[in-house]
Amino acid sequence: MANLKQIVECVPNFSEGRNMDVIRQITAEIESVKGVSLLDVDPGEATNRTVVTFVGEPDVVLEAAFRSVRKAAQLIDMRQHHGAHPRMGATDVLPIIPVSGITLEECAELARSLARRIADELQIPCYCYEAAAFTPERKNLAVCREGEYEALAEKISTEGRQPDFGTRPIDEAMQRSGCTAVGARDFLIAVNFNLNTTSTRRANAIAFDVREKGRPIREGNPIVGKIIRDVNGNPLMKPGTLKATKAIGWYIDEYGVAQVSMNMTNLSVTPLHVAFDEVCRCASLRGIRVTGTEIVGLVPKKTLLDAGRYFLEKQHRSVGIPEIDIINIAVKSMGLDDLKPFNPREKVIEYMLEDAGNATAKKLVDLTVKAFAEETSRESPAPGGGTISAYMGALGAALGTMVANLSSHKAGWDERWEEFSEWSGRGQALVEELLHLVDEDTEAFNRIMTAFSMPKNTDEDKRLRSEAIQAATLYAAQVPLRTMQISMRVFDICRAMAETGNPNSVSDAGVGALAARAAVLGAGLNVKINAASLKDRTTAEMLVAEAKALMEQADVAEREIMRITDAKI
Repeated sequence: MANLKQIVECVPNFSEGRNMDVIRQITAEIESVKGVSLLDVDPGEATNRTVVTFVGEPDVVLEAAFRSVRKAAQLIDMRQHHGAHPRMGATDVLPIIPVSGITLEECAELARSLARRIADELQIPCYCYEAAAFTPERKNLAVCREGEYEALAEKISTEGRQPDFGTRPIDEAMQRSGCTAVGARDFLIAVNFNLNTTSTRRANAIAFDVREKGRPIREGNPIVGKIIRDVNGNPLMKPGTLKATKAIGWYIDEYGVAQVSMNMTNLSVTPLHVAFDEVCRCASLRGIRVTGTEIVGLVPKKTLLDAGRYFLEKQHRSVGIPEIDIINIAVKSMGLDDLKPFNPREKVIEYMLEDAGNATAKKLVDLTVKAFAEETSRESPAPGGGTISAYMGALGAALGTMVANLSSHKAGWDERWEEFSEWSGRGQALVEELLHLVDEDTEAFNRIMTAFSMPKNTDEDKRLRSEAIQAATLYAAQVPLRTMQISMRVFDICRAMAETGNPNSVSDAGVGALAARAAVLGAGLNVKINAASLKDRTTAEMLVAEAKALMEQADVAEREIMRITDAKI
């Protein structure tokens, strides 16, 4: 699989919700960091608090978070702050949230390092909470924020209540900034399930059925009966069916329907599609139907992909299809477009990041087929043979995947859907990896051109330029070698489909093998021509030897698949 880029989300809460000039100055600090995408700014006048959402790769997100904390401390004086929401600092809370390619545990380490930096460089005391907490009690934000800003002087001097980083005698700077809770938590989704009823009471009943907290246990009548309590006077609760969820029922005038409104706090415990099915089940038991789903805010791509695959598998359909098709299945299965159109480009975090990046750097794979061919034909040396080889490999994998999907859906072959779905899933993964290499090969060539443009005025300039050229040239040889290695795996798909797939599509499997051979041999030529420029001859010879072996294996594999194909035509 292609390396999955690490993406994290940061959702700081700043203790200013009324002065837009202050808020803009803070968000400008976030936007000053290249690679960060500011997604949302949500000020609240009554709470006097602004919730900001931004995403990016870990290093740039941490830098943007640090700068925003610094600016907030400069502009916000906690001695003058009043609002409806609990708070203890100019930057009150600062959670780091995994979106893709990174674990919650890794985010916890990032949060701790950020807290340490804030305390060391800005002299702002920091508590670590949720997954970043050093003690079990401090996993609960309320414990860290106990007493709020007004209790800061007492907490900073009380053993056991002091911050994790930045403990020192209170001074005027600390009085201005307060302290900050830095943490790591799972991605939280706010979602509303639309019901074909206007009854808030029935919506609440469904919410109590499913939410983790459940409902109070009552004597006799489960609705109006006396609540049973424990020895301490606390209500005894009957837990709901969905872990890591909070839910209530309400009526929305705008839509004219009741909803089950849910916060999902751990998608690895309860995924969205599981919650949808369970709300549907509990609603049905009460004579109510779920008509659709409304996602409030943004959602990680994985959430919709997992849902789409789940519903495809329930239909005994292949999951080895393009990801946008999988997402469309999720949209239709859960009725995400029930109340208004659902545009994945505006709701999925990863797509928003892609679109932000594409605004400055257009990818070859985003071109039309015609535009791609025209771009290749121009007098510029890139895209060239290595890029085309990667694309040929992607086409070969796509053809093998197509045969698998056709076979999975072939009438009379229903019992074999899982077999072909597995093959198509493998093929689709190869398509994605090779499409990534389409742009990577051109980027490798561009690195060489950048290295050649470096200054060479002094001996030191010449040394650095030579080292950069060699490093770029090595990379330019390694990328097509990777194309060869992945394209070799295309033969496995095409061979299996030629042997066991839909016989009406056996020629497509054969063409896929021909494309894979072209990819391997073409990429091999690029390995050789770039390796020839390497001064490290040992490394060069190793690269060429591996490329030669793969080219020979591709010839054998292609001939074998063509024999199978010819025999069946």
